[in-house]
Amino acid sequence: MELPKDPAILLSYINTQLRDFYPSFSELCKSLCIDGTQVTEKLLSIGYKYDSTLNKFI
Repeated sequence: MELPKDPAILLSYINTQLRDFYPSFSELCKSLCIDGTQVTEKLLSIGYKYDSTLNKFI
């Protein structure tokens, strides 16, 4: 799956998917066959990290 390249758009996309379809980031990564480490690093570059309690990047 091709993810958005822009980190802000990626953030919006990932958080929407987590809110609407997936109970965790790891489930999202498995289902979409994406590398969670790359996504996490890209979102960390703009100051966001995954909060498992809220199930979103904040």
